[in-house]
Amino acid sequence: MRRYEVQEFGKPLAAHDYPAIAPVGSEVLLKVRAAGVCHSDLHIWEGGYDLGQGKRLSLKDRGIGLPLAMGHETVGEVVALGPDATGVKVGEVRLVYPWIGCGECAVCKAGNENLCSSARFLGVHRHGGYAEEIVVPHARYLVDIGGLDPALLAPYACSGLTTYSALKKIPADVLAREPIVVIGAGGLGLMAATLIQALGGRAVLVDIDPAKRKAALEAGAIAAIDGSAADALDQLKAAVGGQPSAVIDCVGAPATVRLGYDALAKGGQHIVIGLFGGETTLPIPPIPMRAIAIRGSYVGNLAELKELVGIVREGRIKPIPVTRRPLDEASEALDDLHHGRVVGRTVLQPRA
Repeated sequence: MRRYEVQEFGKPLAAHDYPAIAPVGSEVLLKVRAAGVCHSDLHIWEGGYDLGQGKRLSLKDRGIGLPLAMGHETVGEVVALGPDATGVKVGEVRLVYPWIGCGECAVCKAGNENLCSSARFLGVHRHGGYAEEIVVPHARYLVDIGGLDPALLAPYACSGLTTYSALKKIPADVLAREPIVVIGAGGLGLMAATLIQALGGRAVLVDIDPAKRKAALEAGAIAAIDGSAADALDQLKAAVGGQPSAVIDCVGAPATVRLGYDALAKGGQHIVIGLFGGETTLPIPPIPMRAIAIRGSYVGNLAELKELVGIVREGRIKPIPVTRRPLDEASEALDDLHHGRVVGRTVLQPRA
């Protein structure tokens, strides 16, 4: 069984062969059918996150060890079950929920394993989908995709779930009455545009890349604004028909946080889901005076993923653009993402 691993932060991925895996206990072994390449993988590959002013959040200091096969957007075919595993059968194809917690703390027992402080995330803390096979600790983390294309479904484990969970934090009356502003038209932003449309809303996308703005319009956005334009804020307000009540920031950079902050209507919220990095300084008095909220939203829980896949299976969501590449081109796919050469999502698939 071959994995494509980060063996040294910042260096090309290395292929390494391992003996066949025999699942134990409640584990389920799956043959990888598709593995999405997420922007978060770049941060893992680089070894940390930019906190601004030369400071970094080190993944090594957070207990993430190497070697590591990344990949947290995975669809696989069940090939073996541990002696205590139930709920799935060999041959079934499932989407893997990777945001696994300790299972014992109050947060996990409340159904929010994605927020567990003792995380065991697949592709982050444990080997993920950049491999020929993946081990999942329990069948409850496997979601039925109903025979749909694994390459199209894999991104829903992260980019889809992340945007869906953020959208659920927006009041239904806001979604129904006015456009939602989405900053960034990469994989997250395009996914947000399709989900907003599926939920009966309208999206205004902001991105500095003309190709991504074009993709945003094709994904159903009612407008796509150049975030680098001198009058970007005025264009945004014109497209919304005033100041927006909700902004989803799929970038998470100082400029995008400031744009959302400046744009918000009274009582509005800026939801940051992107992890580009950096540091921002915002005037404090307008926050209470305008009653605005700046909040984070981190991926989503298992129940939300099941809800989302249910919507996908109903055919209500238009797929985002997906570029399929062989699994052994994982390093090249990361490099293309790093240099902004990807529209939508790249999905790795083992060669036949």
